[in-house]
Amino acid sequence: MRHRIPTVAIALAVISSTSPALVAPGFASARAAAAAAVRQAPNAPPKIPTSVGRGGAISTVDPDATRIGLRVLRNGGNAVDAAVAAAAALGVTEPYSSGIGGGGYFVHYDAKTHRIGTIDGRETSPHGMSHDAFIEPKTGKPYNFTPERVSSGVAVGVPGTLKTWQRALHRWGTRSLAGSLKPATRLARKGFVVDQTFHDQTADNEKRFAQFRPTKRLFLKGGHLPRVGSRFRNPDLARTYDLIARRGVDALYRGPLAGQIAHTVQHPPTVQGATLPAMPGTMTRQDLRRYRTIDRKPTEVGYRGLKVYGMAPSSSGGSTVGEMLNILERYKLAGMDPGALYHHYIEASALAFADRNAYVGDPKSVHVPLTDLLSDTYAAERACSLDEHQAAQKPVAAGTVSSYDGKCGTAAARGQAGRETENVETTNLTVVDRWGNVVEYTLTIEQTGGSGIVVPGRGFLLNNELTDFSAAYDPKDPNRIEANKRPRSSMSPTIVLEGDRPWLALGSPGGATIIDTVSQLLVDRIDRGLTIAQAMAEPRVANTNTQVSTAEPAFIAEYGAALAPYGQQLKASGDTFTGAQEIGAATAIEMGRHGQLTAVAEPKRRGGGSAMVVKPRR
Repeated sequence: MRHRIPTVAIALAVISSTSPALVAPGFASARAAAAAAVRQAPNAPPKIPTSVGRGGAISTVDPDATRIGLRVLRNGGNAVDAAVAAAAALGVTEPYSSGIGGGGYFVHYDAKTHRIGTIDGRETSPHGMSHDAFIEPKTGKPYNFTPERVSSGVAVGVPGTLKTWQRALHRWGTRSLAGSLKPATRLARKGFVVDQTFHDQTADNEKRFAQFRPTKRLFLKGGHLPRVGSRFRNPDLARTYDLIARRGVDALYRGPLAGQIAHTVQHPPTVQGATLPAMPGTMTRQDLRRYRTIDRKPTEVGYRGLKVYGMAPSSSGGSTVGEMLNILERYKLAGMDPGALYHHYIEASALAFADRNAYVGDPKSVHVPLTDLLSDTYAAERACSLDEHQAAQKPVAAGTVSSYDGKCGTAAARGQAGRETENVETTNLTVVDRWGNVVEYTLTIEQTGGSGIVVPGRGFLLNNELTDFSAAYDPKDPNRIEANKRPRSSMSPTIVLEGDRPWLALGSPGGATIIDTVSQLLVDRIDRGLTIAQAMAEPRVANTNTQVSTAEPAFIAEYGAALAPYGQQLKASGDTFTGAQEIGAATAIEMGRHGQLTAVAEPKRRGGGSAMVVKPRR
């Protein structure tokens, strides 16, 4: 059945919203949203967070990328064609979160076969990476995470984004890579209007960017920050896209550009008198030549009669979201007050994260017991550790995947918390076409601004994805540093089916909090009965198996008192690098009856997103 929204639930959702910054976008007019966007950045295209209609839809964090993807859909392209074109545009307008210097995960629903396919385009470590790559020789201890480790050649993984685009177009697309790059190439030459978010992200990275010659030249022209309302052009990236259009992906993985990337990683182009150590990496042309994307079987769990598909390892997104849902399905969340519901949610998240940290890594290098982690029987046994009335002492211990029967026995001992190093930036897009094909795609260069290193004359930043490995080598750690390995990710592109038909697609950036953002959106939509637009605007909370949960200030204001009797402790979220208090910047599209599509993006987070449909409802 379709998930209809009770009138009472809608009324409660409206009454309970205490933060003007997070009012559900469904209740704001498109004209008001557009006016707000214009006030933020003069001459910028409007950002409309919610659109309803037919014929296809796309949602991204950026209006230029959404506009480009929508044009592809209107001109007969399918969801994959639009997704690749939009992703290339995000490489222009969201260069600190995505681009051909990074990687990601691509999830696709095929309307003809009713099958879900996925592509693992995660970055890999070079063949020459050692176990002590992040250890300072003089002290024997790990380098500081920031700025030393994140701003270095040793943090750069072999990028997978461009080969992800090629593979997706080859499997499911109808257009060439060259054709898909054309709109983004024009955008790079023409430029985009700088908004407050781009300005602020540049300011947050100003000192770091100033340490590298090509980065300073591109993003700090004349030694100045880009002014809000000005036009930012990237002719170097346009020429790079032109080169790839002529020569294909080999231009990056085998041609002169491969040599430039390897040289840049081995010899970071710092300015004279740079204060950053900018440790050199070991990436070679051979590492780039050897890179391959991987077609993986998606994860799958049932939840409230729906089928939830996600990304398998090397991502921990599908397994951890799936385990959380399997635990929560044992409880009737729909009848609970918010305090009880979010108590169950936080406790389930801690249990799932304990298993993630203990068992999930690159399946090429470690055994991942994925079937066990997604087993309903295993979830039943893990739920035995969930006290419905009191928060557990965290970190909680991982379960025993080698022996379980779904029955409650001896209480589990306390565990050890994993240190989360994934940064909150990344970007996500959602696309549905007129035929019912669906794409959910999360792509990244890791932290805001990646490694901070632009390839000279090429217009794109290199990732710092290898900081997602555990810094200190432990042979028992599934996410230990090893050569030719993909670091564990939390990216969680998710597609939900009702029967064999897509009902909802969603994903988000946010580092380890991605898992909670996606899970909370699902719980808010399915169990609480909010509309997808209301769920998108709800304040968020995340627990990665720590005693104190991270929550947006609006969540603490609205639900903190209700969670206090359960012993839940909350702290205000705040990005280590930018100070931003937002959790996630999601996109989603819900597919309703008779072809109706509801496309939603963030109304406020990260400056607000842009969701559009091919044929808007009048």
